[in-house]
Amino acid sequence: MTTRKLTFILGGARSGKSTFAQQLAEARDTEVLFVATAEAGDEDMAARIARHQAERPAHWRTLEAPIDVAHTLTTVAPAPVVVLDCVTLWVTNLLLRPNADWAMAEAELLQLLAWYDVQSSELIVVSNEVGLGIIPADTLSRTFREWLGWFNQRLAARADAVYLMVAGLPVVIK
Repeated sequence: MTTRKLTFILGGARSGKSTFAQQLAEARDTEVLFVATAEAGDEDMAARIARHQAERPAHWRTLEAPIDVAHTLTTVAPAPVVVLDCVTLWVTNLLLRPNADWAMAEAELLQLLAWYDVQSSELIVVSNEVGLGIIPADTLSRTFREWLGWFNQRLAARADAVYLMVAGLPVVIK
């Protein structure tokens, strides 16, 4: 049996975020809905998606939601555990939409949090921490870092548990 809980997992690229999220979900020994935000825009991404799919248990349900995550969640039967992987690609997809602006992106995040507020599901959310490096030189990259930073701050503030993944090891933040 699961209880309503929001777990937020941050880390750098290849830090073990998705693996840790999968381990947490598998430990619940219940039905899991995996929400995938990635889109296969090139061969490398297609290979990464295929690898992640192969690593997930075959009995997990998968929901493709590159944007409109909360709305898409309302179109399927709920699950006791929902894994959202990942916020980084979700923000990328939002930023690359025509006429993208912060108000639209923030509204999507608020919709996800509103969806969570009325669910009994445990929500495990994965995101990259991109604020530890230098300030990007171009506008698009700076905007991405800002939007993702704001998403991460809001999710971490609402989360019951926050982990920072370092070299495959979870460090408890909250």
